Amino acid sequence: MKQQQANHVSERRRQLMIAAASLGIGALPFAAKSEDSERTTQSSTIALAKSGPTGTVVVIGGGMAGATAAKYLRLWGGANLKVTLVEPDNAYTSNIMSNLVLTGSRTLASLQYSLSSLSSKYGVVRKQAALTSIDPIRKTVTLSDQSILSYDRLVLAPGVEFDAAYGLTVGDYETSTPHAWRAGGQTALLQKQLAGMSSDGVFVMTIPKAPYRCPPGPYERACLVADYVKTKKGPNAKVMVLDQNLSIQAEVGNFTKAFNVIHAGVLSYQPGVTGIQIDPGTRAVSYVDQLGNAQLIRAQVVNPIPSHRATGSASGGWLAAAGLNNGTDGRWAKVNVLSYESTTVPGIHVIGDASQCGLPKAGHVGNQEAKICADAVVRLLAQQPLDLAPVANSACYSPITASTASWLTAVYQYDPTTASMKVSANGGSTVGATPTEAGSISSENMQDMNTWFKSLMGDSFA
Repeated sequence: MKQQQANHVSERRRQLMIAAASLGIGALPFAAKSEDSERTTQSSTIALAKSGPTGTVVVIGGGMAGATAAKYLRLWGGANLKVTLVEPDNAYTSNIMSNLVLTGSRTLASLQYSLSSLSSKYGVVRKQAALTSIDPIRKTVTLSDQSILSYDRLVLAPGVEFDAAYGLTVGDYETSTPHAWRAGGQTALLQKQLAGMSSDGVFVMTIPKAPYRCPPGPYERACLVADYVKTKKGPNAKVMVLDQNLSIQAEVGNFTKAFNVIHAGVLSYQPGVTGIQIDPGTRAVSYVDQLGNAQLIRAQVVNPIPSHRATGSASGGWLAAAGLNNGTDGRWAKVNVLSYESTTVPGIHVIGDASQCGLPKAGHVGNQEAKICADAVVRLLAQQPLDLAPVANSACYSPITASTASWLTAVYQYDPTTASMKVSANGGSTVGATPTEAGSISSENMQDMNTWFKSLMGDSFA
């Protein structure tokens, strides 16, 4: 009986995982033909409510957080709320699932999502440009095309930019040692390098100190590459993971099993390393191991994941100039998690990877933050009180092999005693609650991952 109950709970949790992002799922506007091409048909225009607040909201960034915020601001704010999305690209390339491009299981085209539905379906005004400066006093933004937009509320979802690290320049990432931590050209370059690796080659990956975008992502990539080289290159090809953190940062149980059992003999995981230096020409990697010993690896492919920060937060950047980079080491923007409004600059909200809010930096979380923020902005413009008990869901699937996956999920609830979002257990308690990871690594999880991904991207872009 107890086993039956456990199985029932596990199945119920699995179904909740699938349904977690299924709001508003519909036909996806793809930028190109893809593996999910059965959903390329454009949807009809949504009839928006004539009631609701008046005002102008400018959203910066058309990724997971920005696109979701623009969509739901119109859905919940109604026809009288003008929403402008500023984004230089016409489509978003998903970082989620992009590790599968490295092994040939996905294409980059399959991960490109058009922003066209935001305007055609929801009436979002689109401005194809980049942000250059913010004037919080006049409540204006200046764009790369020299145009100036006024706002009543500004929502920033700029994502992250990457540091020059490990002795490398930013240019080295584009030409010789790609991080591929933003899906696109570097993903294609890393795929090409991996495909060309010899049967006795070594693939070296580095992981920066937390916080970084997508806590499970590097370990997921390491597993997929290990599975690929084992299958395509033979037993003498190796994968080495140099982690600057003292331990695995997410899905500890399943990634430990993946490293020590599933990919044993191929993948070497070394935590707590320091002093990483990479020669972009020779691809020699030096470092100091956890015991304090100097080490040198002659790698064939080097995948350095550098430290990163909110876009514009470095000295001279537009986020810093506006006084919004008040988070740890000036890298992030601190926000009030009831509204995602900046704790230093009124009227400006920061969501997604750029914010410092206590939640993981991940695509699904960006989707959730966007909805909390959109609801808060509508309330503020309508001069209504904020929701004092926001709840956010985080779900993440991690491929372990070409046919199996794991997952991690958590529900975050506002804790008024700490004014922060914390993991909650059944009943809403945040005391001692922790994220839940899959009880096993399975092919069923891989199937569910595809369902979850379609639903999530539909919610953000359809």
